[in-house]
Amino acid sequence: MEDLYEFKEFVNTDWPTSDYALLQPFSEDECRNSCLHDCMCAVAVYRDGQSCWKKKLPLSNGRIVPTLNGKAMIKVPKLYFPPTDDSRFREPTVKYEDQKTLVLVGSVLLGLIGACVGFFLIHRKQLKKISTKGKMVETNLRYFTYQELFQATEGFKEELGRGAFGIVYKGAISNDVAVAVKKLTSMMQDKEKEFRTEVNVIGQTHHKNLVRLLGFCDEGQERLLVYEFLSNGSLSSLLFEEDPKLKTPWNKRCQIAFGVARGLMYLHDECPVQIIHCDIKPQNILLDNYCVAKISDFGMAKLLMMNQSYTQTNIQGTRGYVAPNWFSNLPITVKVDVYSFGVLLLEIISCRSCLGSQTSEEETEREALIDWAYDCFTEGRLDVLVEGDVEALLDREKRKNLVMVAFWCIQEDPSSRPTMRKVTQMLEGAVGVPVPPCPFPFNSCNSSIVP
Repeated sequence: MEDLYEFKEFVNTDWPTSDYALLQPFSEDECRNSCLHDCMCAVAVYRDGQSCWKKKLPLSNGRIVPTLNGKAMIKVPKLYFPPTDDSRFREPTVKYEDQKTLVLVGSVLLGLIGACVGFFLIHRKQLKKISTKGKMVETNLRYFTYQELFQATEGFKEELGRGAFGIVYKGAISNDVAVAVKKLTSMMQDKEKEFRTEVNVIGQTHHKNLVRLLGFCDEGQERLLVYEFLSNGSLSSLLFEEDPKLKTPWNKRCQIAFGVARGLMYLHDECPVQIIHCDIKPQNILLDNYCVAKISDFGMAKLLMMNQSYTQTNIQGTRGYVAPNWFSNLPITVKVDVYSFGVLLLEIISCRSCLGSQTSEEETEREALIDWAYDCFTEGRLDVLVEGDVEALLDREKRKNLVMVAFWCIQEDPSSRPTMRKVTQMLEGAVGVPVPPCPFPFNSCNSSIVP
């Protein structure tokens, strides 16, 4: 293989929709060698000094991202045949069969180049049209026709779920790649806003803990979004199982929490434009085959320019996860996501919903989970939070740290909440977790904490 192929390198370049394998931890040489000996591999993207993403044809949605911290290694044929081992042949010869092979290979390469150029020109024309019509930023997401998505979903046959803005269907596009197609069905004004926000926001992102948007359809009255399909569904379906035997293992739940934290840190600190998600909850956390958490549903997200630190907007989010500053006319910052993550973290720890059980008194979210969890913390009864979970009961130190991180996140005063970068560092043990103050100081709190 070394005699047949070589690699051309491009810094901070990626084709985010074409990968089929992630190898880590891998060195650059291991990444290059793995791609070299894999007939499916056309490109290997090496990132962060440990991650090797192998890509296959067709390559699409190529982009250069200055913050990628990696490079693409493209496998290309060498322009000569390997030398023969027989020293009797002093000069290379090309047989008639080899000539036919050269002509065939050359024709195929020219055909591929022509197809790529044609696709690029058509695709660019479509994007220009969409950009003008919808007043969006230009994006290199794939444009689908409504008929393509109708066929891909077999007439919108298999429903995966539904929400306030639309219904999600399972489908399959080229090469039988499974996708989730979101068909927006709400009122026109909200539908347009949701559609534009999703395309503009998630179309600019690429992170392993964010759901990938593969493409969209903007045709007549129809607005559809095409995402990667994640086989394990939403986190809510795994967290709130009534059967203890089906409960997600403690270590896996911890990894899910860490993944959500990293995804939010990327949105807040590492995107070219800072993004506030505004609706972090278990239903918007999807899981792939390996239970890697991916944040989804950016329809309520807010973009902040480089010179902005906050935004003013109407109350958004879901009951139980909404930060108190939404109701107090305070500026909306990334700290609203931090609050929602704190509530989510308590749910991940305890496998209980923040909404609790519906009673005749309509108990509030705090009464259902946050107050109860804080009482357990102050009284030194954290084992009650994970009752019946042997693995979590044995992991006392991590359990306590995660609970304390959650209470830091749900402080009523936004300035007291840590950033998601600090949250990630505390979760991963890079920095210590101090004892948090009472998260709701304006209400009665038991100030004596039992260690």
